[in-house]
Amino acid sequence: MKFFTLPFTPTSADIDELGHVNNAVWVRWIQDMATAHWNALADRAHIAAYIWVVTRHEIDYRGNIGLGEQVIGRTWISDPPKGAQFDRNVEFLDARGKAIVRAKTRWAMIDKASGRLVRVPADLTAIFLA
Repeated sequence: MKFFTLPFTPTSADIDELGHVNNAVWVRWIQDMATAHWNALADRAHIAAYIWVVTRHEIDYRGNIGLGEQVIGRTWISDPPKGAQFDRNVEFLDARGKAIVRAKTRWAMIDKASGRLVRVPADLTAIFLA
């Protein structure tokens, strides 16, 4: 599996009234990680031609962190796409290495020029799969 990782540290704007990261922030971090993964691995031609949109989020919250605590987000693609869509796996690991948030998100590829869904090209698939 090809893991892509990024560290995240919440600011005061990310903390809710319970004193930990707001659920909406976890969703934003999922999107930030997916975008960074795409920009790190895809070539410039693919980035110029395509854009991704989320069609589904499935998230399990099993823990949380507070202000200034860091998590390591990691994401990977475990299965080939189905037409224009594929599933992305995401985990956020706390300082002990425990997964405190896990998600499976479904993304669809859109051709920027036409605005229509497009099948994920095989050469692009190979970059993201192990």
